[in-house]
Amino acid sequence: MLLAVAESERIQSDLIPKIATGFCGGVSRTCGMCGAVSGGIMVVGLFTGRSASTDSITETYRKVQKLLEEFRLRFGSTNCRELTGCDLGTDEGQEFFKKNDIKKTCRIYTEGATGIALSLVEDRLSGGRRTKA
Repeated sequence: MLLAVAESERIQSDLIPKIATGFCGGVSRTCGMCGAVSGGIMVVGLFTGRSASTDSITETYRKVQKLLEEFRLRFGSTNCRELTGCDLGTDEGQEFFKKNDIKKTCRIYTEGATGIALSLVEDRLSGGRRTKA
């Protein structure tokens, strides 16, 4: 998600897919936060995050909190295990994921998180609007 949004805004960095890798699968299959939500947080940070430790965090935190709230309202949770119904850190969980084609459900979460994140940073996107990143 982060890479697709960045590329659509003509932001290119070999670091983007690298820094996002560990967030997939509920944070590296630990049953943590949904990777789509993590990607949404990174999208918000890409456009509103600070460039120096002295920069304000207020806008980013407010938008991330809104992302989490909206995702939770739409899907019931931000937790990978709760959303997928399986523990991806186990062989059984991975088998359940494959057997039940949970990847389709994850696409829905990814589309939802992307839409929410983009709505939160739309004033920063190109296409006639200013871009901070």
